[in-house]
Amino acid sequence: MSSTEPSETISAGRAESRFLRRCHGHYLSVHRRIWKRLPTFLRRLSSRHLHTVVRRHSDRRQSFGTFFLRNRAELELMRHLLERRAAGSKLDISVLACSKGAEVYSIQWAIRSARPDLKLTIRAVDISQEILDFAKRGVYLRNDSEGETALHCDGILADEVSQNTCRDQIASIFERMTPEEVVAMFEVEGDQAKVRPWLKEGLTWLCGDAGDPQVAGVLGPQDIVVANRFLCHMKPEAAERCLRNIAGLVKPGGYLFVSGIDLDVRTWVAQAMGWDPVTDMMREVHEGDVSLRNGWPLEYWGLEPFRDDRPDWRLRYASVFQIGGQKRTQ
Repeated sequence: MSSTEPSETISAGRAESRFLRRCHGHYLSVHRRIWKRLPTFLRRLSSRHLHTVVRRHSDRRQSFGTFFLRNRAELELMRHLLERRAAGSKLDISVLACSKGAEVYSIQWAIRSARPDLKLTIRAVDISQEILDFAKRGVYLRNDSEGETALHCDGILADEVSQNTCRDQIASIFERMTPEEVVAMFEVEGDQAKVRPWLKEGLTWLCGDAGDPQVAGVLGPQDIVVANRFLCHMKPEAAERCLRNIAGLVKPGGYLFVSGIDLDVRTWVAQAMGWDPVTDMMREVHEGDVSLRNGWPLEYWGLEPFRDDRPDWRLRYASVFQIGGQKRTQ
């Protein structure tokens, strides 16, 4: 065997890999152009195969895009799970990959509005110190005009508030709020919206990695852990490791909210670890984020449609699980 053979084999493998990537890229490009023109029955037949190809060959990356009140059903379910909490009891919540803070403030507003009697502590965690500092300040660009927003967000002309508010956004961060809700949550001054001071009470902002085994020691046991819409940006193997680590943060009998993840990964881990799916409002929560639903099947983060004819549907489509402890009565 000559000494050149291994390098030749590696080069051939790389060339083949590039060729396959180009083939799959062309395949997906064609489907993106014609997808909406296909008859409904053809889209239904091919959607799962197409999404499998998309997930396998897409370049995944984390995104800071988010929305206030992103999934109303999710917030409603969270309030429902707290109905039996005694007045004055302590409630610890951690929000992982909190990004710009929209989810943190939405949870804070939803719970404090419904249960001001609870002693609520929320720990917000993100791997980016820059975006964490922005979220902590709680000041966002507020503009109803697309043209004005584009001007604010156009490169060097934009200030820090404008740049970070618009960062990775496909639509306004306030898109899913009513004018009344904006007023309830923010002090609006000109083109800026500042989170009201009472919504900052009891919040702790921490820079950290949700996949770090040491994170449990930093946060301590939590009644509710929210790990939404970031695990989908990881390769399946990394997402599985991270999800198993996250589960260790939840107190026995506590709840894990985990949407925005490859359903195969979530189903496998939930089954392997014996999690109890919360079936209350299951379909409403699964379908509650319109941006995830609209991404199916052409985006790797797109959400598979709910199907109650699958034998595993109660586990596969549950976005909330009770971890350990005595199982709740549904």
